[in-house]
Amino acid sequence: RCQRWVENCRRADLEDKTPDQLNKHYRLCAKHFETSMICRSSPYRTVLRDNAVPTIFDLTSHLNNPHSRHRKRIKELSEDEIRTLKQQKIDDAFERKQATQESNENNEQNTVSEEGGEEQEEKAVPLTLEERENKDYLKSLFEILILMGKQNIPLDGHNVDELPEGIFTSDNFQALLEYRINGGDEVLRKRFEMTAVNLEYCSKTQQKQMLEICENCVREETLREVRDSHFFSIVTDEVVDIAGEEHLPVLVRFVDDSHNLREEFIGFLPYEADPEILAVKFHATITEKWGLNMEYCRGQAYIVSSGFASKMKVVATRLLEKYPQAVYTLCSSCALNVWLAKSVPVVGVSIALGTIEEVCCLFNQSPQLLVELDSTISALFQDNDEKGNELKKICRSQWTGRHDTFEVLVDLLQALVLCLDAVSSDFSVRWNNFIVSRAFVLSSALTDFDFIVTIVIMKNVLSFTRAFGKNLQGQTSDVFFAAGSLTAVLHSLNEVMENIEVYHEFWFEEATNLATKLDVQIKLPGKFRRAQQGNFDPDMTSENYYKEILSVPTVEHIIQELKDIFSEQHLKALKCLSLVPSVMGQLKFNTSEEHHADMFKNDLPNPDTLSAELHCWRIKWKHRGKDIELPATIYEALHLPDIKFFPNVYALLKVLCLLPVMKVENEKYGIGRKRLKAYLKNTLTGQRSSNLALLNINLDIKHDLDLMVDTYIKLYP
Repeated sequence: RCQRWVENCRRADLEDKTPDQLNKHYRLCAKHFETSMICRSSPYRTVLRDNAVPTIFDLTSHLNNPHSRHRKRIKELSEDEIRTLKQQKIDDAFERKQATQESNENNEQNTVSEEGGEEQEEKAVPLTLEERENKDYLKSLFEILILMGKQNIPLDGHNVDELPEGIFTSDNFQALLEYRINGGDEVLRKRFEMTAVNLEYCSKTQQKQMLEICENCVREETLREVRDSHFFSIVTDEVVDIAGEEHLPVLVRFVDDSHNLREEFIGFLPYEADPEILAVKFHATITEKWGLNMEYCRGQAYIVSSGFASKMKVVATRLLEKYPQAVYTLCSSCALNVWLAKSVPVVGVSIALGTIEEVCCLFNQSPQLLVELDSTISALFQDNDEKGNELKKICRSQWTGRHDTFEVLVDLLQALVLCLDAVSSDFSVRWNNFIVSRAFVLSSALTDFDFIVTIVIMKNVLSFTRAFGKNLQGQTSDVFFAAGSLTAVLHSLNEVMENIEVYHEFWFEEATNLATKLDVQIKLPGKFRRAQQGNFDPDMTSENYYKEILSVPTVEHIIQELKDIFSEQHLKALKCLSLVPSVMGQLKFNTSEEHHADMFKNDLPNPDTLSAELHCWRIKWKHRGKDIELPATIYEALHLPDIKFFPNVYALLKVLCLLPVMKVENEKYGIGRKRLKAYLKNTLTGQRSSNLALLNINLDIKHDLDLMVDTYIKLYP
């Protein structure tokens, strides 16, 4: 192609040049090419198609232009001359570097120590024009990256594989950069106007480096507040897929300078299959990478997907061994029964939970499907409109996260199956192929006897913890009294375990009745029969099988899990909620918090005066004015004007509200989790970025561009 260009230009003097020499030392103006050979993505940049050849030449106009006859020609440099020029530049740069070092050494020698041994601040060395331009250039790049993060714009644009051969299309970062150039950013224009458009302005490596700096600087703003607050709690959400890799979202709870309990997202942690390795990396990330002192951690909670519970429990145990004050609790944003169900180590329960999520997701994707389900519910509940209307309302909510999820599912099961059957057998153009195929698959899953018996048994077992779990997500007084009811809940479950044959018989009968209503055959699971290869015990009935494989392990696990999650420390902490004036009032001001506050003694500013201070606190509220209402939450108590006169009470309340089981009273301070869910919902898995996610979720956190630029220059000189 180089040869054709030389021939078309009629430059016989260049015919003996190699393509490499031509590329290095010669340029051809764009006006010599047909417009069809040119791709224009910016007024400052031009890119040619791969097969472009110059064809437009006016070989006579120079004869009529007297000035062009005396035009200077660019001198072609020989290889020796090029080498000499390069060496001269290197020598000049070395001399400048040495001069700078000598200047720095002189400055260090002239630095005089002040009294007390503190050195005077070094005078800021004025920036050269080149350094100032480089800083402005980097600042423009950081501004673009922050914009992309806040607006949730992925770095990559079009998929290269989808483009025709020879077509170059900018990715999103490059497109925004060009947009700024077009908008008059002189720094960027000066930097890139002589660069070929099909070259990357900023390499993927450099983008990644800058994004990591953005992420760290934004995270540090939150972590600085956490350190100032001293005490905090750690909460993780369900494992998520970030660009093909599993990550654990991590949130931190703390009370800020304005006495507000906040829950902020601080980043993703790569998930490890080995729980011991995960525990080590989890601890290292929090302490070494993020710089938090775990001695101040007062709570930890893990919202888990099915199958991950046992691994996260190992993480919690390892942290408790090192930091006994980091109480392992439930998370306020997750219903106790849902959390318990996800932690049950029975494969059938995990499969059932996955099926429930898929059914809910399918109906939420299609308003038309919900209308169809409404019609089915109306037909089934003609004699009970109130029940039918309640189920219709539930179907339009995220009912898979309710305390009574399994109860709702049992009530809805017949309607769901009939609706899905109707959709999967409808061959009209009303439903698209995706909905029809999913309806068929899910209908088959819902009418499997293994699924039916699983949800019925889970419904009955979890009925013993439903009220207890609901109170844990209620008002502060509900949480306090729930802590006292745990003994009764465990007593009921132990009684079930002692008489499991009787209870299981009733549960299995309910499951068979529901299966009969749906015309489902009652049988042992096919996978069990295949595994036995016809050699299984003839006395092994379906009822006995599900008792041993499902009922017994489920009840045993839930009893143990309740004991683990509501440890003695956790219950003592919840008993301290009697500090909240409304709870104190319900107890007729006859409380004894000092007996339960021993675990927080080292967190108090004046532990010796705690007893006297608590007495004054009780007297204050017992003899309040008639028109003064008792604060009902920790949030209200922390914002009392005279709370500063009760430093120990303030410290106790502050630590108590950090427990992940306590809900964030003011919703605007718990928005980090909602933004995390929104980011995951609105971003395709392949386009997710842990760096951009942090910028998007923490979009209202201030950012220091100068700090980012200085950090980048320091790390990547």
